[in-house]
Amino acid sequence: MFRVTEIRELIRLMDETSVVELEVESEGARLSIRKAQAAAPIPAVAPAAPAASAVLPQAAPVEKTTAIQEQTAPATPEPRTPESKSEGTGNGGGKSEVDASLYTITSPMVGTFYRAPAPDADPYVQVGSRVDEKTIVCIVEAMKLMNEIEADCRGEIVEILAENGQLVEFGQPLFRVRLD
Repeated sequence: MFRVTEIRELIRLMDETSVVELEVESEGARLSIRKAQAAAPIPAVAPAAPAASAVLPQAAPVEKTTAIQEQTAPATPEPRTPESKSEGTGNGGGKSEVDASLYTITSPMVGTFYRAPAPDADPYVQVGSRVDEKTIVCIVEAMKLMNEIEADCRGEIVEILAENGQLVEFGQPLFRVRLD
């Protein structure tokens, strides 16, 4: 048999996490707890990685959903590979329209942008840092998973376009790199 304090603790823990449903069986007693879905439907922003798409359907307070929608711009997918003289394509990915030798590193998912592995740690890269294809440039957190983002190019960081702790969208430019 479950005690009321145990049930309350399980409910509190569910409220603090992204768990939507929980079933527990102990000593012949079975308990099933399920979160109610959000009252307003949450629109999908853009096709993204599985971890990012799982962020949107969570049951969340409507106020948070509204705040996210107000902070985000319309998502336009931006490829992470260089394009050959793609000025005027409208998507801004790959090489920059400002300078053909600049490469734009974009966010592969919706999440929270972090420049460093921990709040008290040095940032992965700074303006002037040299990077190669496997250099980790930042973390994008989605559903409490820390996703390390690699540069995917070789060159020097010339501009950091996102603020630490900022919500970023799929395809949003994060860094500009002057290619070698």
